[in-house]
Amino acid sequence: MNISVLGCGRWGSFIAWYQATVLKNRVISWGPEGDYSYEVLKNTGRNEYVELDKSITLTCDLEYAVNSSEIIIISISSQGLRGFMKKVTAYNVKDKIFILCMKGIEESTGKRLSEVLIESGIDKNKIAVWVGPGHIQAFTKGIPNCMVIDSYDENLKRYIADNFKSNLIRFYYGNDIIGSEIGAAAKNVMGIAAGVLDGSGYVSLKGPLMARGAYEVGKLITAMGGEFNSAYGLAHLGDYETTLFSEYSHNRRYGEMMAHGTKFDKLAEGVMTAKAIKELADKLGIELPITNAVYEACFLSRVFENGDGPKHCMDIILKLFERETKSEF
Repeated sequence: MNISVLGCGRWGSFIAWYQATVLKNRVISWGPEGDYSYEVLKNTGRNEYVELDKSITLTCDLEYAVNSSEIIIISISSQGLRGFMKKVTAYNVKDKIFILCMKGIEESTGKRLSEVLIESGIDKNKIAVWVGPGHIQAFTKGIPNCMVIDSYDENLKRYIADNFKSNLIRFYYGNDIIGSEIGAAAKNVMGIAAGVLDGSGYVSLKGPLMARGAYEVGKLITAMGGEFNSAYGLAHLGDYETTLFSEYSHNRRYGEMMAHGTKFDKLAEGVMTAKAIKELADKLGIELPITNAVYEACFLSRVFENGDGPKHCMDIILKLFERETKSEF
């Protein structure tokens, strides 16, 4: 099987490693010339996460990467997907299968990432998403986990899951692409909230965050036409351990450092996802208090009120306790 992985950052480099080292597929790993992640791999053959197998072809030639494989896996920043697809679709992609191994919602439109691909001219029945828990640092040590493949097309998701499974990753067939995508994206928002709790010494509140967070995301999924229970599957609740508790989680770390008043300099997709989901919720007329608190902490915590100085992000989270008492479900 020929696989091209577009994006050679943290997840992209792991996917290339997994496809070549574990599944023994022919792999092309693409990154833009001059990009830090690509240059590190080109110069050293490794990064802080993986060492690329010698069978992997590393390239900055996008045309070559797209034309050389029947399956294209994309792992880039979610907010750059639409612009990137303009470059990809300049080549013949009619018969290509596209797998999105990235989590987010387009901030400018509120669209799911598979919808961005469809609007870019990709046949919806050729699109799948790869979501669920797992950290590269654990996978490369041989510690297994469970993940999900979902798609608009039943045969496609079964084909991918059956061919990508191994003793390292057990795949499940997803049955709600809306829930899989929204759940996967929203867990990054909850990860930021968890980091704020860690950084502020309120670790015991992560239990309520898990319960209320999943319920909140279920409401959003339902409002968008998906299944409420998808929030309790691997794409969302199942990913909480690797997002709300792991030392490796970028989103949790972002929230923790924000609580300390310092800046996290790596990509935390949950920041722009919080903004996108807040705007979606406003349009849909649903209340998402935890997401709203994360949005306020990320985007409004520098606002001065009555000369008292900037609002502290934990104060924003604690305002949730001022809400009126109601039934849990």
